[in-house]
Amino acid sequence: MDKTALRRRLVDMRQNLPDRLQRAHALQQVMRFWLVERPDAVIGAYWPIKAEFDPLPALHRWKEDGELQGTPQRRRIGLPVIDKQHKTLRFHAWYPGCPMEEDAYGIPKPKDTEIINPTLLFVPCVGYAAGGYRLGYGGGFYDRTLAELTPRPFTVGLGYGCGYIDEFEPEPHDLPLDAILNDLGVVWPQPGLSGL
Repeated sequence: MDKTALRRRLVDMRQNLPDRLQRAHALQQVMRFWLVERPDAVIGAYWPIKAEFDPLPALHRWKEDGELQGTPQRRRIGLPVIDKQHKTLRFHAWYPGCPMEEDAYGIPKPKDTEIINPTLLFVPCVGYAAGGYRLGYGGGFYDRTLAELTPRPFTVGLGYGCGYIDEFEPEPHDLPLDAILNDLGVVWPQPGLSGL
């Protein structure tokens, strides 16, 4: 499998989706319903690039819902900041309007906000496959980060239905995600599978 060519094809397909806004709206709804039963107070996410799904509106709504309901723990959202020395990610508090700056890759990140430790982590998927496997951009940041985080957060991949990869061969360093959501619903774990 030529992962570089596959990444290019999937990103190009995503950037040219004629119904991307409708798909994004549907995935916002899936995400909001999925979050209702979660007990988490600190969630890590990402700043969308290359026409990725944007999880931040749904998370901001989740945070506001917690404040309206008077949840015992204040809900917080974190965005990744690259630790250049270890090539891993740390999550810094984010809120609408917080100071931002670009990282080495030109991706906005929170500036001078505190480090927080998410118990739930939403991860962008260039592509995804059965078994909870994710195809990212190839930098390995999420795999290295998840290998080091203790306790490991519950991981959820986010992508559009067109990102499903039929024949995906995970490599030894690939860590499966705990769940994957797309604009059609929960695609991993598959409903009805026992032991998950």
